[in-house]
Amino acid sequence: MSFSLWALVIGALLITMALAGSLLKRLPVSASMLYLGVGYGLGSADWGPIPPDPQGYAALLERVSEVALLISLFSVGLKLGLPLTNRQWYLPLRLAFLSMALTVALIAATGYFLLGLPLGAAILLGGILAPTDPVLASDVQVDEPGDRDRLRFSLSGEGGLNDGAAFPFVFLGLGLLGLHDLGPGGWRWLGVDLIWAISGGLTIGGLLGTIIGKLVVYLRTHHQEAVGLDEFLAMGLVALAYGTAQVSYASGFLAVFAAGLALQRCKGQSQEKPLSTDGPAGLRGKQAHLAVATDPELAGAYMMQAVRGFNEQMERIAELVIVLVVGAMLPYSRFDWTAISFMLLLFIVLRPLSVWLGLLGATVSRDQRLLISWFGIRGIGSIYYLMFALHHGLSGTTADLAITLTLTTVAVSIVVHGISVTPLMKLYTSRQFRKSQLPDGENRRHEPR
Repeated sequence: MSFSLWALVIGALLITMALAGSLLKRLPVSASMLYLGVGYGLGSADWGPIPPDPQGYAALLERVSEVALLISLFSVGLKLGLPLTNRQWYLPLRLAFLSMALTVALIAATGYFLLGLPLGAAILLGGILAPTDPVLASDVQVDEPGDRDRLRFSLSGEGGLNDGAAFPFVFLGLGLLGLHDLGPGGWRWLGVDLIWAISGGLTIGGLLGTIIGKLVVYLRTHHQEAVGLDEFLAMGLVALAYGTAQVSYASGFLAVFAAGLALQRCKGQSQEKPLSTDGPAGLRGKQAHLAVATDPELAGAYMMQAVRGFNEQMERIAELVIVLVVGAMLPYSRFDWTAISFMLLLFIVLRPLSVWLGLLGATVSRDQRLLISWFGIRGIGSIYYLMFALHHGLSGTTADLAITLTLTTVAVSIVVHGISVTPLMKLYTSRQFRKSQLPDGENRRHEPR
């Protein structure tokens, strides 16, 4: 009966979003808020499905959230179209590595000195809650590969990178708790879990994305082969990059993100715009799709459009499932003054402070800096790391506190950021538009766009 009710609820939500999704976009309410509310209602109702116990279902929930996170990371990589040599990459790189490390340190200090956690548990808590997730507030991520807005690009790039870059800190926390092998003097953690995991993951994903992308375009344009089944291409590349990285002890998350980045660049010089289904000489249907897919000038863009469209649909489904489960698990957390104080500190002090320190000297406007500080959205990455820690032995009062702080932080983030994203982004867009209309001389006196 429990499975039947879950199927009924998920089916009803999918139909509701198909019918009313465009209406939600005009309201200060995100789809994730709807999923969270429904999940909480089911988890707290006596007649509803049994809420999943985070500790009892840690292994299953780890895999489910892992798949959802991989889909999200690949999707973000597909949307970041600026060349890697572009200076705008400096912002997400500094946010994803420097600001993220500072966030871990600040959360760890809070856990150690204010919450009385052991050092390992405090660092683990920092690793769980440091990653950001732009997917849960789609209005702050880039809409298409040509989007050059610093705010959207920085938040999207940060979310794509730091979900993988946080893993070494999770391992460090588990190691200090005796739940992971750090090696003599910590050499294994430093060499394998940190340096190799990050560099190896990015390298493996980048190489596989480039090779597969160029191979598909070559077969289509020179031999009219490998046409269709773009869904298989997307899922296959995600699985291949992740699996190769994991068996090589590198970061599978960073590999999948890098694979999306590399595949996106295989479109060549084609324009990023919707492609017509009319082929040469007015062809239609399958013949038209074949003509466009094998056209030397359009094949890359056609491939990317198909892969990105499929992955975005998968991303929305993954978001629904994970947020619904988060809502259902909320009865296992305690919304007390400890959780409230911690969340206020994280959102109002720790995140802004880490962003301010991480972006010292960076070319970024005041509006962008403020919004980057505010939109430190916690989501799928934090849920995955929590389940990973529980599955690998975290228990007792430390596990209870980690469950409470993670679930409540993600839930509150979904609500407060979901409510604020539409009005704040509208205000930001209008201010950017007004600046663009100023005379050149006066516009140069304003902060950079």
